[in-house]
Amino acid sequence: MPAADRFASLPDPGQATTLDELAACLRLLKAWAGNPSYETITGRVNAARPATHAVGKTTVVDCFRSGRRRLDGDLVVAVVEALHTDLGYVTQWRQALRVVSGESRAAAQVRVQDTLPDDLSSFTGREAEAGRLVAAMRDGSAVVLSGMAGVGKTRLAVHVAHRLGAFDRVLFVNLRGFHPDETQPPADPSAVLDGFLRLLGVPGQQLPHDLGARCAAYRKRLAGSRTLVVLDDAVSEEQVRPLLPATAGSVALITSRRRLAGLTTVDVDVFTAEEALTFLGRTVPGVPAGTDPRAAERIAARCGHLPLALALVAGHMRAKPGWTLTDHADWLDERHRAGRLDSGVQFALDVSYRNLPPAGRDLLRLVAQHPGPDFDVYAAAALAGCPLPEAAVRLDELTRHHLVQPSGEGRHTLHDLVRAYASGRAADEDRRADRRAALTRLFDLYLAAAAAAMNRLDPAEAHRRPAVDPPATPLPDVTDPLRWLTAERANLLAVVAHTATEGWPSHTTRLAAVLFRHLMGGFHTEALVVHGHARDAARAAGDAHAHARALAHLAVAEVQLGRHEDAAAHLEQSLQLFRHAGDGVDQARTLNNLGVAETRLGRYERAAGRHREALSLYEQAGDRTGQARALVNLANLESRTGDDAGAARRYSAALALYRATGDELGACGALSNLGEVETRLGRHAEAVAHCTEALTTARRLGNRTAAAWALDSLGTAHRDGGNLAEAAGCHRAALDIFEATADVDGQAWARNGLGEAAQLAGDPSGAIGHHTAAHAAAVEAADRQQQARALTGLGDCHWALGDRDTARRHFYEARALWIVLRSPEADRITELLGAAANLSAGHG
Repeated sequence: MPAADRFASLPDPGQATTLDELAACLRLLKAWAGNPSYETITGRVNAARPATHAVGKTTVVDCFRSGRRRLDGDLVVAVVEALHTDLGYVTQWRQALRVVSGESRAAAQVRVQDTLPDDLSSFTGREAEAGRLVAAMRDGSAVVLSGMAGVGKTRLAVHVAHRLGAFDRVLFVNLRGFHPDETQPPADPSAVLDGFLRLLGVPGQQLPHDLGARCAAYRKRLAGSRTLVVLDDAVSEEQVRPLLPATAGSVALITSRRRLAGLTTVDVDVFTAEEALTFLGRTVPGVPAGTDPRAAERIAARCGHLPLALALVAGHMRAKPGWTLTDHADWLDERHRAGRLDSGVQFALDVSYRNLPPAGRDLLRLVAQHPGPDFDVYAAAALAGCPLPEAAVRLDELTRHHLVQPSGEGRHTLHDLVRAYASGRAADEDRRADRRAALTRLFDLYLAAAAAAMNRLDPAEAHRRPAVDPPATPLPDVTDPLRWLTAERANLLAVVAHTATEGWPSHTTRLAAVLFRHLMGGFHTEALVVHGHARDAARAAGDAHAHARALAHLAVAEVQLGRHEDAAAHLEQSLQLFRHAGDGVDQARTLNNLGVAETRLGRYERAAGRHREALSLYEQAGDRTGQARALVNLANLESRTGDDAGAARRYSAALALYRATGDELGACGALSNLGEVETRLGRHAEAVAHCTEALTTARRLGNRTAAAWALDSLGTAHRDGGNLAEAAGCHRAALDIFEATADVDGQAWARNGLGEAAQLAGDPSGAIGHHTAAHAAAVEAADRQQQARALTGLGDCHWALGDRDTARRHFYEARALWIVLRSPEADRITELLGAAANLSAGHG
């Protein structure tokens, strides 16, 4: 270009990246200033300096030469002042000197561009997030795309930016909010505006020098245009605010691992399972499945559906052309068992981790130790050993960084990869003793909170539960105990398992005992696991009393699941341990439960003996709740053997004791049973009233098992009262609960009830299906009474259908069982078969 044009504007030192380029820029400045001699420049420099700092011409000339390994920055600035006295321009030289010499903050170095990165032709899924993002950008001038490391925020932002349509211009910058290189801190917004203004045509010598002025000039340049500003990887609202267009027609799309206060945010989660599989299919097509047809699903799940992890695994897959999907899935499983993360995922999470304040890092490492699926602020406070408000602040920080994810009202969880990462950091940074102390505080919290919840839910049993000291950290609100127990059930089960296997046996046994009544309310499979852990922990610790208690509780779960032989064996072991310890009340409880198991096995005389012995021990101890339970169980036996009047008296006596002691759950069971025998005694109104009261109480207490038995008894009452539709509805509702809780014995009862209602409604064919299913469930549950009831129902149905031979076969099988069970039902069948025989003889 002509020299006149070349030197018409001030050279921009900000474009220099090396000392040679800076020296060349200084020569251009000399030419711009009229090319004064080096003597003149030296004179001007020395005139502005103390005599003691005077320099010679040769030293000044050296500033203009190429090939220098270093420059005297103060001298160069003095030379610039001698050539152009504008303070702002001199400041630009000072900044350029610091950048080139490596003395400037890396934050001042930032690369901006006026085009978008290319979109991926294989971009996968994200339609829902893209739709929300586009809608949010229509409603506001700035939208933040926020999510954890590796979730694909930048790719989604670029993809959506390409979809938004034509803009007059685009400005794109990586703000390095979470750059993996510590020498690359978050970009200074003033430096970003420097770059944006240059792209917008502002000459270097006209650039404002302070942030506010640059921001105003930037927005003035954007006015009247449609500009898309993409601010990738932002670290804070303060970094972003000066870069927002804030002018009509222009929009800003921001990505960040943090939620930025005051800006519209669209959260990005990991891929859905379907998106993860689609991503793998598009990225590495044609890889054979191998021996496991679900290997791709295993790969996606092991990567936690995290796009970054999936992309890294896809790279590994491309590098192993002979491997099948099954091989890759097995490889990932092995890495997972070894606690290893892919280096790319590790690197990404390292950056997020380093950007946390120390207290946030501490909490992240601690919550990764939590054995359950989620946690609340009380658990976080217990792990950290800090006040609740401080824990809330730390959790909020982790949530804003997307290292902790909200999982419901007041609850949080960790992505599997974040948990693995933080656990590794904990192993490297925290003493084992400190980690163990944190977990002990957590387990103390759950134990105390569970005890408080159960004592509020079932105060009549409070004296039977283990003594629990208050924790060192705040207790959650358990004024709605059932809600708390429901929210924390998975965590409580996880704590039982963890404490049993990792060296907290007392926590295991006490927490299992505290949860006993709650788990009886329909969580029988979970109870089996919990009390199994308690048994093992107590036995390993040599705690005979806890061992006996755990065996007794385990047996109750086994009874509910129809495993009566196992239950009886465990109860016999428990009884021997309690007798050795001389504990009368615990002996009585075990005897009572042993009687229940014997009853389910059809051993009525032995069962009656167990219950009478239990009743005597309860009376000696003055335990009225225990007496009520023994009375209920004796009444159950009388009911089974046809003494409904005697059973009704015992149920009524037990109900009075339960009400006197405030045991609502016990009263609930007595009411259901009383309603059942009142139905057979023809007292239909009383039966319906008692069963309805039992159902209301069970639902209020949140006890599914009690509700199911109340429904079944209510169905029987409605059936005998002639209300067959109501009866079928009650039995069906009971069956739904019994199926949900895996109560096989209950299923036999409810299905028999449905069969009897269908038979009375004139549908013997439908009734046959119900009784057949009831018989199968009763066989599985080893409940001979319900087997006999099902066979009787099948005989009645086939008789009604005219299939007398099949009916007789069922009747004979039923009668054999009823005789063993000493039930008067055997006499009815005998009479029916005799009448049929006489009828057949008469026709002959």
